[in-house]
Amino acid sequence: METKKQDNVCEESVFGTIFNTHSRTVFNYIYYKFGNEEKAHDAVQEAFVKLWENCGKVSPSKAKSFVYTVANNLYLNVIKAEKVRLKYADKTLKSTNESPEYIMEEKQFKEKLDHALNSLPDNQRTVFLLNRIDGKKYAEIAEMEGVTVKAIEKRMHLALKTLRGKIDGI
Repeated sequence: METKKQDNVCEESVFGTIFNTHSRTVFNYIYYKFGNEEKAHDAVQEAFVKLWENCGKVSPSKAKSFVYTVANNLYLNVIKAEKVRLKYADKTLKSTNESPEYIMEEKQFKEKLDHALNSLPDNQRTVFLLNRIDGKKYAEIAEMEGVTVKAIEKRMHLALKTLRGKIDGI
């Protein structure tokens, strides 16, 4: 009976562990997919609320998949009527040693990159950012997206091909 209690998502310690382990990656997944930080926070919160409401029906081994699926479905419902562009925080570190030409070139390159990334289809942009920014492996991304690893490889190939075509020097 105790082993059943440990395997119960309704147990606060189990739920807390699931939340602490997966909330940030679920947030990043939704944020990269749809580009809105506030809505991503809302989706993550709502997904974990739904997990808590359904804690008796979801085993801890399925909780991660459940949360990703719920968060993704929430956002698909939210953005049916609107097209959301990915926004990037400007995290450029500028030192006093950089020349004005370098700063201008860097800004132009960043604008080209942002434009190229924003022009990618959502599925390719999501795969690219999850792999290159979050360091996720193709198998992890495939699990999140609910597709095969081959599909992720194809999306990444198409994303890189498009980016190379749109940005000179890559």
